[in-house]
This record gives sequence, structure tokens and C-alpha cells, in this order.
Amino acid sequence: MAFDPGGSILATLDVEPAADVLGAALGTDDDTTLGPAPGLAVNGGTAAGGSSSPARDADRRAPARVVGASRRGNAVAEPQVAAMFDEIAPVYDRMNTFMTLGADRRWRAAAVAASGVGDGGSAIDVACGTGKLSAALAERVGPFGRVLGVDFAPAMIERASAANRDLVQLEFRVGNALALPAGDAEFDAATIAFGLRNLADYEAGFRELRRVVRPGGIVVCLELSLPRPRAWARVYHGLFRRAAPLMGGLFGHREAYRYLPDSLDGFPDPRELAATMRKSGLADVTWRRRALGTVAIHRGRVPPA
Repeated sequence: MAFDPGGSILATLDVEPAADVLGAALGTDDDTTLGPAPGLAVNGGTAAGGSSSPARDADRRAPARVVGASRRGNAVAEPQVAAMFDEIAPVYDRMNTFMTLGADRRWRAAAVAASGVGDGGSAIDVACGTGKLSAALAERVGPFGRVLGVDFAPAMIERASAANRDLVQLEFRVGNALALPAGDAEFDAATIAFGLRNLADYEAGFRELRRVVRPGGIVVCLELSLPRPRAWARVYHGLFRRAAPLMGGLFGHREAYRYLPDSLDGFPDPRELAATMRKSGLADVTWRRRALGTVAIHRGRVPPA
């Protein structure tokens, strides 16, 4: 399930020091000020040399940090979260577009690119909501591929299925992200977009994504984040905490949209999230900030068996 923040899509870039393809696969927004990291292979190719700076190079060399204050999972009970998403399902897509000024489409496209899937490939989209990212993945793999969208809110799955009946390669199921209805190594890639914050255990969520992806396959996480520096993060979070319920109120769901900014309280920052992915067993973890640091896209590879 996806809750997206409002605001500009101006992006800054952060890449962890790993020999991976994230920077090139994601590309750059038109208004990105820093190019992709140099020397990152994409499907056997190489990214064009992007720009560099001492600050960015130092950031790449910095080790991953784990801050004890960050929480390890969502404290809100799963049935309560599922009921809330069932409630907002009728206005969900309109709210996402309204709150992001349409930038959510670009973010989904970046997640699809980062997944690395192509014609005839397979992917699982976890916490799929109304299936926008699932459908984008299905378009990428084509009619001879396969995409499975999973969400634990039945109303979301109902809407996703109804909206995508023409995509024969796309299937939706009600399911739990911590116990996916899929076999080991079943897919080439797994994605989760704006849904990780809803899981009771983030590391367990990544372990389950890793389980259903074949060795060498890709796991992509698109998620909200707090921008840098810390002072700007406090200002942003304060504004977000006030604006989200107001915007939700325009669609008759003010209380439900109080959950959105609350779910960012104690959520791991991008470096911490990358460390969690590594702890889950994923390798070559990279990440990139977008939308003034309010969104982060992480990518990890399932290591060889």
C-alpha cells in the first residue's frame, strides 16, 4: 500500500558505496542537480560518467550508521492498518496524485527501472495498493511475463483487479507481506512502494522479499524519508503533520490521513534502511534520494545461493 507525500520533485542524490546499478537504472529527473554515480553497470552496460563533488564522495565512503532511536517496525496493529486502507481505497489514487502533484508517476517509473525486469520477466509487487506500480511492472515484462501484486487490504485488491483486467500477465492476491503467497526464488524482482512503514518488522519484510526472488534478482524499496539537514527535517515533518490531515479532509478522510506523518516518527533514515537490507541478507545495496530528500529509493541484490 502506498501513501505518498506532497511537495516538489527536486532531487538530491545519495549512493551507498557498492558496485551496483541503482544510479544508472534510476536515471535522473529533469531538475536533478547531480548525475548518476559513474561506472555503475546496467544490464551489462555502464552509466555515463556523472558529476562528482568532495561532499558526495565523502558521503559514499561513510560507513552505514544504525541509530538506536529508530524503530524496527510499525507499532500499529495490522488489522487496524488494513481497515484504514480499506476505508480510503475509494479516494486513494486521487489523494496520491493530489498530494504529490503528480510526481508519484515518476517515482513508480524509477522503481520499475531499478527492478531491472524486462520482456518475459517476473516480479512481485508487495503492498501493491490499487496496483499502479504492479501495472507498470506488467507493462514492462509484457504479455509473456508475470507480475503478482499482493496487499493485505481486500478493498485495495478489489480495485486493483478491476482496474487491470486487460493485463493478462498481472494477478492480484490478498496476502501478508511477512508471509507472502509465493514460493522460494519464484520471481526475478520484488518491489515495495510506500508500504514498508506499515510492516510490523522491517527486516523481516526484506527477508521475505529476498526469499521469493531468485539468486541474482533485485529487491526495490520506494519509501518516504525525512530530508537533510536535521533542522529542515524538523520543519518538513511539522508541516507534513499539519498538511496531510487537512488534505485528507478534503476527501472526507481526515483522521485516516493523520497516520501518514505519524508513520514517519522513528522510521529509519536511508542509511539505516540500507543497513537493515544488508542484515536481511541482501547484497550490493544502493540508494538514492528524490523530492528534496522526502523520498528514497533503495535497491539490493539477492546473493548467489
